[in-house]
Amino acid sequence: MDWTHRLRLRQLQVLLSLADTQNISHSAEQLHVTQPALSKWLKEFETDLGLPLFERHARGLRLTAYGKTLKAFALRINGELDRARDEMAALRQGSAGRAVVGASGAAIASVVPQAIQSLLREMPSASIEIREAPMDGLFIQLLQRELDIAVGRAAPHYQHPEICSEPLYEERLRFAVRADHPLTRKPDVSLADLLSFRWIVWTRDIPARYVLEDALAEAGLAVPRDVVNSNSVLATIALAADSDMIAVVAERAIDLPDGTRVLTPLPVALHTRSTLTMYWRQELVPSAAVQELLARIRAAARPAPAPA
Repeated sequence: MDWTHRLRLRQLQVLLSLADTQNISHSAEQLHVTQPALSKWLKEFETDLGLPLFERHARGLRLTAYGKTLKAFALRINGELDRARDEMAALRQGSAGRAVVGASGAAIASVVPQAIQSLLREMPSASIEIREAPMDGLFIQLLQRELDIAVGRAAPHYQHPEICSEPLYEERLRFAVRADHPLTRKPDVSLADLLSFRWIVWTRDIPARYVLEDALAEAGLAVPRDVVNSNSVLATIALAADSDMIAVVAERAIDLPDGTRVLTPLPVALHTRSTLTMYWRQELVPSAAVQELLARIRAAARPAPAPA
């Protein structure tokens, strides 16, 4: 008989514990079982599979290629069960369903909040969770079924057979400062003028950092040495709003959804267009809230109509 028919959720939980601790005694304590019982379970499980899940060495355990593969599926199954639990809890409380959306950069400050506000006006009982993180981390969460939707800048390594993607709009990066910054009083601002001030730029795990570096390289420049590295839009804006530092931000992060402007963009052009993209899992049967949120994000990403 296929071993998958005998697989139990408890076995996957034990596997994940062993993969995390890499130690039989530590996992035995964590799982409230004896060390001999856990050693026996692991031996029987590997015999049942006909494959070694761990390599034994002096310091403990190390996952084999087979173990890493099974661990990846165990994480996905756990993530899906967590989603099912949360979705059913939301339904029991009268919700229209639950959606977990992750975003980075400008999306967390503009498109995603606008879409959620629009959704909740029509579906006030929907349960929504928002997560902010670099896009690499969000994509992993999406694969592990911890997210329903991820919004951020596109990158070639975000292609995956289980994931659908849809470009939303072309985004530009801008230099922005507080309203009474010395550069706002200068009639002509050049890239060279910016080098007299400290910049706030993205950390290297943010795709927009490389967009910025490429654009500066085209202009014969590089990111200054003395910068503040930030992966938080809020921290970047707060620093620039209260100092002479120059923020490098996505264009849509300059204006809040209600039109309020926290920072002032500087009239310095860079060739920094990149695509903001929405990602979601194609095999998932989404809740009504997820389906509606996908539609609302598309709508929020469309350019505002020109004034009559």
